[in-house]
Amino acid sequence: MPTHVSPPLLPIQWSSAYVSYWTPMQEDDQVTSGYCWFDYARNICRIDGLFNPWPEKEHGHLLWMSEIGDARREQSRKQKVAYARQAQVTGELLQETALADEVTPFQALFLPQAVLLDGGARHDGRHSVLGREADAWVVEPAGKPPSVFYLEADGNRLLRMVTGNDPQHRSVRDFPNLSVGDIPDSIFTSCNT
Repeated sequence: MPTHVSPPLLPIQWSSAYVSYWTPMQEDDQVTSGYCWFDYARNICRIDGLFNPWPEKEHGHLLWMSEIGDARREQSRKQKVAYARQAQVTGELLQETALADEVTPFQALFLPQAVLLDGGARHDGRHSVLGREADAWVVEPAGKPPSVFYLEADGNRLLRMVTGNDPQHRSVRDFPNLSVGDIPDSIFTSCNT
């Protein structure tokens, strides 16, 4: 087993589908999914998918959102669609409603490239994640439960991250098909409008 002196940086540009869920799953918890792109060279990211957590019972609809966070311009642009259930004789239909775009201040990417280095991550052994060998890196923020990042063994490709403020109800995001490489400018173009 290799000796891990320091944790790696995440790839300079990467993208992946993701699945977002909770551990343990509770009655109102949802499994959601989407796609994300991170470009640390341009200091920009985009996440598309059903928003989690978003209690459908409380809001009356599910929320799909495409968010482009541009730290260079210090702004985030969110495009949203509400999906509400409509009872029909034959079952339920989803009714979509486009919501107004939202532009908000944005200082830093949701997941920094140096999240492990900056967090003083410690190596916590090898695990099997998504059918692959993974190194677990634990970040222990002051006053919060530890976060665990599982990276492909001896590499820097993120497979899973476990985060959250409640130690008894953790947020999990799996990245089953992380791809490293150039991200076309067109992925981030709606931020320029």
